[in-house]
Amino acid sequence: MNRPRAYVVLCTLMLSCCLMLAQQNSPNTQGITPPPSSPTPTPARMTFFVTSVGLGKGGDLGGLAGADAHCQALAAAVGASGHTWHAYLSTQARPGRPAVNARDRIGTGPWFNWSFAQLGAPQNAIISADLAELHGDTLVQAQRGSNLFKQSARNEHGQVIHGIGDTPPIQHEILTGSKWDGRAYIDKADHTCNNWTSSSTGSAQVGHSDRIGNGSSWNSSNGTKGCSQADLESSGGAGLFYCFAID
Repeated sequence: MNRPRAYVVLCTLMLSCCLMLAQQNSPNTQGITPPPSSPTPTPARMTFFVTSVGLGKGGDLGGLAGADAHCQALAAAVGASGHTWHAYLSTQARPGRPAVNARDRIGTGPWFNWSFAQLGAPQNAIISADLAELHGDTLVQAQRGSNLFKQSARNEHGQVIHGIGDTPPIQHEILTGSKWDGRAYIDKADHTCNNWTSSSTGSAQVGHSDRIGNGSSWNSSNGTKGCSQADLESSGGAGLFYCFAID
């Protein structure tokens, strides 16, 4: 082998080694705790998930604070505690307390689901670039729609929520208490199980994570029969809700 060819081969081998080292030491962006042999993890890139379990008390989530804490705990369990997590829930106005809009609680985006790095970079990795796209604020955005649908609305473990056509139990009804634009209701009806403190009286507005049935809206499809755990489960829910990283 002459010197020029040997030099080219040597450079190629060195470049390959560098690429392999870079891949081995790339930051963890999976949204899950890496195995013991992996490099020191960095804050997870997952910034959206559907809760894998509810709190088991129907619409009583302990208010917004209790719901946020549930998001934070589920995220921490899969190595995504580097973010501050908020539940996508609205509350209605009460004497001395103004309404809270779900869209005002979740930051500005963009938001990525579990599969962003875990499954490569598929088309469904990004949920939405910003609030306007997420809610279809303009006519063009509404026609285009967000990227939140059955295959992208995964829980913190990367599992797709059971929806229409899947093996029971169906759990696609996701608590939101919100209108299509992500804002709270202003009428006198109870759309939030008494602002997420009741498992008896009231009702909850829900969206469908698979965007099938009753308007096919991810955040505002229909109201539940009631606020008990049994009421939520009877119509295809489980007391699940959306969690977004606000930072």
